[in-house]
Amino acid sequence: MTADGDKPVFADEEVRSDVPTKRMMSWARNSTIYRLGRRMMTEKELFDAIARKAKEKFEDITPAQVKATATFAVTFAHEVGGLDDAAYAGIRTRSAVRSGKSKRVIAQKLAVKGIDAEIAAVALEESNDLFAAVVFARKRGFGPFRRGDLDEKRKMKELSSFARQGFSFETGKRVFGMSRDEAEQLVLSGPD
Repeated sequence: MTADGDKPVFADEEVRSDVPTKRMMSWARNSTIYRLGRRMMTEKELFDAIARKAKEKFEDITPAQVKATATFAVTFAHEVGGLDDAAYAGIRTRSAVRSGKSKRVIAQKLAVKGIDAEIAAVALEESNDLFAAVVFARKRGFGPFRRGDLDEKRKMKELSSFARQGFSFETGKRVFGMSRDEAEQLVLSGPD
């Protein structure tokens, strides 16, 4: 028996500090089910969340046990079909485009979430930067959605804002060149 009352995972009763106890594994499985039931996660997010909580929950857990517990959680999530980084990237990309985010910003956010660059590239192939730029312009009242007069200072401010959001200069100029009707038609037609 271990100090916390769990039986070691090994049949020979050898206590190894790099192998999680049955209690740790059971907790990891239940925690994974709970987390994935609440929201979609990437492998990295799930691994990090389980590792962080395992350190809090179990007092004498070793770094090797933390890693093994988190790895078990990710493996279990794959077995039950709860993790799919490609689907996650696709959903996040479509949502971000509809809210006016550029491909560059979306790629950065996916990288932070731990999405592989190849998976992110496939998801970003479907995105439409011009559509996203028009949505961004509508939200901010830029370009064809501007209410006031355009002077040189305002023009630079608007173009700079496009650049900070990750849109190319050409995309920003293209949105500026649209009439309000063209821009609204593009938004109504959708990101495809």
